[in-house]
Amino acid sequence: MSDLYATSQSYAPGTLEDVDRALSELRRGWPVLLHSSDGAALLVLAAEAANDERLRALDRSGEGARALVLTGPRAQALSLTEMEAEGPVRLPAAGLSAGTISALADPTAIARPVTPTPPALLPAEELEVAAVELVKLARLLPAVLVAAAPVTDEPAAWAAKKGFLSVTAQEVEAYRTAAAHSLTKVAEAAVPLSDAEDTRILAFRPADGGIEHLAIVIGRLDTSQPVLVRLHSECFTGDLLGSLRCDCGDQLRGAIQTIAAAGSGVLLYLAQEGRGIGLVNKLRAYTLQDRGADTHEANLQLGFDADERVYLPAAEMLRQLGVQQVRLMTNNPEKLEQLARWGIAVTERVQHSFPSNGHNEAYLATKATKFGHLL
Repeated sequence: MSDLYATSQSYAPGTLEDVDRALSELRRGWPVLLHSSDGAALLVLAAEAANDERLRALDRSGEGARALVLTGPRAQALSLTEMEAEGPVRLPAAGLSAGTISALADPTAIARPVTPTPPALLPAEELEVAAVELVKLARLLPAVLVAAAPVTDEPAAWAAKKGFLSVTAQEVEAYRTAAAHSLTKVAEAAVPLSDAEDTRILAFRPADGGIEHLAIVIGRLDTSQPVLVRLHSECFTGDLLGSLRCDCGDQLRGAIQTIAAAGSGVLLYLAQEGRGIGLVNKLRAYTLQDRGADTHEANLQLGFDADERVYLPAAEMLRQLGVQQVRLMTNNPEKLEQLARWGIAVTERVQHSFPSNGHNEAYLATKATKFGHLL
């Protein structure tokens, strides 16, 4: 996991709203202006949104040739580099068609992977790294087309005149921390469950109106003692549909049953589908798994880290519930480390694993061998 969120960062009041608007624009397939305090500015277009019209718009408004920025894992998966890159890399994209760009960004776009002639790769500059983070926040593939924008004293004013939304690199870098610290309880209701009738669900929303996280509170909490807690990342396929590719549904229902049997506790249902890459990208990862990759390799082939999740929102929700000490139901050491980093004391790890179902043996083995889960 990146050190980007290892400490709290200060942020201006407009940070969350500016980033949220930029994310929406990128998801609609149009460029945004990303600029920094030193006056540098880039037009940024999500690579998966590239088509002829959008490439022309980027070329008309930018200065100089466009470039494609990929993460190190994606460049390595494409055999553009034999060595593991420490961060994103930049390659020339002036002559690349929309179809080629799509194939470079998305290994599922065509039946066979692209094997281009290795270009002269350069390490991405700071603003380009922020551009990759921006599309990750938008739950898009971590690949961007960039073109230098005319450097002016007022880049935001230039963007508005051209019809582009603008955001600063500093706002992007602070976004995840700012969003977590801004979480506010917006709704609460009693929701009796079949395995836990005395249950309340609380919804927490960040200040920009982004995606909510949920706290499922079972029984009456005694916060003077360590509280039994499960951090559960949402899984549409496993939790709702009963997919056999993973063990998420078993873990969700099993956690509710265990907490109910203990008398009280909290299950945090976190909006971090697919280890933080989003549902659409998780389906892409499934396609790569069907071609022979394991769950760890599939995320890297898409250009993501193996696990993109951050547990600062969970720590913030626990604090707002008055919980400072937890008995954590998990097999994932990363959850223990992150909660401790964010000031929540983990007094005990409670084993939380389930037998394989005939379809997820390889998935569970990868969890143990590559993610270090204690199964």
